[in-house]
Amino acid sequence: MRIASTESGKRPLTLRTMRVARRSGAPTQGWLAAGALRVAVALGRSGTRTDKREGDGATPRGRFRPLRVWWRSDRGLRPRTLLPVRRIRPGDAWCEDPADRRYNRPIRLTAGSPGDRLWRADNLYDLVIELDHNARPRVAGRGSAVFIHVARPGLAPTAGCVALPAPVLRRLLARTGRKTRIEIR
Repeated sequence: MRIASTESGKRPLTLRTMRVARRSGAPTQGWLAAGALRVAVALGRSGTRTDKREGDGATPRGRFRPLRVWWRSDRGLRPRTLLPVRRIRPGDAWCEDPADRRYNRPIRLTAGSPGDRLWRADNLYDLVIELDHNARPRVAGRGSAVFIHVARPGLAPTAGCVALPAPVLRRLLARTGRKTRIEIR
């Protein structure tokens, strides 16, 4: 992917829209289109759904805003991006319990506590774009922890996120800002 710059050559152009569409005949895989780039991505194990529910394994359809980037500083340099960046620490996690008042928010966990841990051994969350899915208002049971993150080998299905190869995600981050919109169809 070639990163375009402004006429002055100082700053990459911000992406206005990233579009994610299911791949014909492969509901757990799709295509992400951003400017001239088109790349294969992994989707949820249940494909995509408009009516997302907690634990259904589906990637939600809709139009979302990127809120911030989470990154493992022990696994790579701070990503270039126009979004706020937060370093992932060992106790960082995401609340997936619809009965908890912190549902669909970042939380801190102690060893052995339940939750979707952001500090993972499998590298999937080394770079994460947090989306505003089910954020305003938060509705218990409508889905949590919907991210764009690093893909498993072979673009294996996700639990409901969009995943792509780390090098491509890093390059997209350099052009992702608060005005970027992510459309999932």
